[in-house]
Amino acid sequence: MSRRYIRIYEDIKGKILEYHYLPGDKLPSENDLCRHYGVSRGTIRRALDLLAEEGLIHSLHGKGVYVLENKPITFSVGGLVSFKEASKLSGQAFVTHVPKLESVMISPPLHKKTQLPLGEEAYHLYRVRELDGENIILDINYFLKDVVTDLTKEIAENSIYEYMEQTLQLKIGFARRVIQVEPATSKDKEYLDLQPNNPFVVVVKNFVHLYDGTRFEYTESRHRPDRFVFTEFARRR
Repeated sequence: MSRRYIRIYEDIKGKILEYHYLPGDKLPSENDLCRHYGVSRGTIRRALDLLAEEGLIHSLHGKGVYVLENKPITFSVGGLVSFKEASKLSGQAFVTHVPKLESVMISPPLHKKTQLPLGEEAYHLYRVRELDGENIILDINYFLKDVVTDLTKEIAENSIYEYMEQTLQLKIGFARRVIQVEPATSKDKEYLDLQPNNPFVVVVKNFVHLYDGTRFEYTESRHRPDRFVFTEFARRR
């Protein structure tokens, strides 16, 4: 089946995020969009369905499709964005520190944990996210070295996804995500400014693939629970 609706979805989404379409604006009609993109109404509707599922637009029966207010959120459960992008959207000025960057071999225990290919080399790094003088997130990352080549501390302090997409010309596709609350570990206590009366952290585990399906990353983002809210837009089908 044609994937043209994905490209249309990405184009319209970009226009919304870049404020070409403002909150409250009415999108062009389905017929106008069909003519503009040279596709069928079914293709346009699939693209609009994806935008609606992300909470970017809303259809009013008999009136048309309108852009919803895109209020900044800290993190979206359903999205796949870099930390730099999420920070920009939230309007919060984070500082990233990289206390560890090393090469490791994916051993059987690491393979079981990360689901990265057994025997492959990977970058293993810690990234600590500081906000208002407090360390509130610890990212524990594994990136396959034959995919994310020549990774440096400076790149990790800025944005690894930006480096992948702009320098390496790779297309990041999708992720399986697990969110759970766990007791704080010794690493959490070492790198995070935890509250004495809250010995837990929120852990977000990401198993990330390139657009072609290649799994290249495993990340644990370990959050101080009082400082972050995870949100998602839900629509009843």
